[in-house]
Amino acid sequence: MFLRFLLFFILITCVEIYFLQALKTISVDYTPQKRKIIFCVAYSLAGINLIISSVAMFYPPPEWNSVLRFISSVALILFICKLIGSTFLLVDDIIRFFRWIASFFQKAPKSEIADGSHHIGRLKFLSYLAFTFTVIPAVSFLYGMVRGAYKFRVHKVKVTSPNLPEAFEGFKIVQISDIHCGSFMSTEPLIKAFNMVLEHKPDAIFFTGDLVNNETSETAVHLETYKSLKAPYGVFSCLGNHDYGDYKIWESDRAKIQNLNDLKDVHANSGWRLLMNEHVAIEKDGQKIAVLGIENWGGNLNFPKYGKLENAHAGTEDYPFKILLSHDPSHWDMQVSKEIQYRDIDLTLSGHTHGMQFGIEIPGFRWSPSQYIYKYWAGLYKQDNQYLYVNRGLGFLGYPGRVGIWPEITVIELTRA
Repeated sequence: MFLRFLLFFILITCVEIYFLQALKTISVDYTPQKRKIIFCVAYSLAGINLIISSVAMFYPPPEWNSVLRFISSVALILFICKLIGSTFLLVDDIIRFFRWIASFFQKAPKSEIADGSHHIGRLKFLSYLAFTFTVIPAVSFLYGMVRGAYKFRVHKVKVTSPNLPEAFEGFKIVQISDIHCGSFMSTEPLIKAFNMVLEHKPDAIFFTGDLVNNETSETAVHLETYKSLKAPYGVFSCLGNHDYGDYKIWESDRAKIQNLNDLKDVHANSGWRLLMNEHVAIEKDGQKIAVLGIENWGGNLNFPKYGKLENAHAGTEDYPFKILLSHDPSHWDMQVSKEIQYRDIDLTLSGHTHGMQFGIEIPGFRWSPSQYIYKYWAGLYKQDNQYLYVNRGLGFLGYPGRVGIWPEITVIELTRA
């Protein structure tokens, strides 16, 4: 582990030096005062990056508090952007290196060797290019951290099924997913998001997993906020892959099990009905639909398969309409829509992908790196008479922000039409 961080530190140092060289080339014609300001900022940011990477060698990042994680995320983003920008300079240096080697095997006219104006001009142009392709992504990602992470968006969809009982015509569901409360630095964003949920006056609320990043202790400051979520027909939830604490090194297996039990208690104490490979009925005007909920079942990237759909599905034969809460959308693709016995599940609600928290969504076009991993990564999908909705997530993880793929609150209206 230490060796990895050491190599990373060396890489950061090389990139910082390389990028500073580009700044020197760009600022050669600037006034001394302007150059002083530029290099004060540049050296300060480089210093923060080196300090953060040094700290990581002795103090493991999983143990960092939210403030240190935020600062380290900013530093990492700036480093990645500098790395991208520096590639332009690297290409030019490689070309000049091979030309230098070639010069030993051919004689060039003295005037051609002496004339370095072309090379100086190209170096300055590439330095500007490197700076541009560093600043633009950096500004975008920093905006995503300051504003994008809390730019909550409401997505409204209709799900039509002839199996829906008449009493449930127009039944309104609000789905939220992937809160990752350990990533929030205060309670205000969740309070704002939950108020938006309640403004839509949902008949039922569904949460589809990943309440925390790793530990139940992350929920402590948000307990009263969770309790504010209420709906006439209930609040229902399931677990996501992060809820099990699988990504933390625990002092014992017992501590890990206790952490999960504590998280279950958080759901219960918040008034949320946590479904663990089981189903419940929602009754309205004498008619019923079934809500199934399973533990995490991952089909991609070796995520664990704790879910047992066969247990949740057993005994639902008499319910005309079924809703499944399953955190990972690959479950729908690999089991729900593939196996004949589960073809009577009308609507599956998932999350998990976050849309990679980065992408483009405009009318007529959408793209995210998530689509190269998940066939179904955001929005509503239909296959035969089955629907899947993949929520883009309310919180964030890793990169503490969002660019283009904004945090989502989903309002789903059920209809027979």
